Amino acid sequence: MVYRDRADLPNSVQRVLPDHAQAIYLEAFNHAWDQYKEKKDRRGGVSRKETAHKVAWSAVKRGYKKDEASGKWWQKTERSKRESEQE
Repeated sequence: MVYRDRADLPNSVQRVLPDHAQAIYLEAFNHAWDQYKEKKDRRGGVSRKETAHKVAWSAVKRGYKKDEASGKWWQKTERSKRESEQE
């Protein structure tokens, strides 16, 4: 189950992530899908799909942060800049 482009991503991902974060998610998911194809390489007996999604979200979280109030995801440097402008 490899995603060819951002339009193939789950709607739940497309709705909440900006374009760049979607690109990160797609690349990380596809890489993890290939890397963890063997069950012995996954922790806790979780499925290949679940593992790939966890890896993808982890990759997104390195550069983006969710604003709990709005539910939107912001690039960490962008959000920090916005917050300092509001002070």
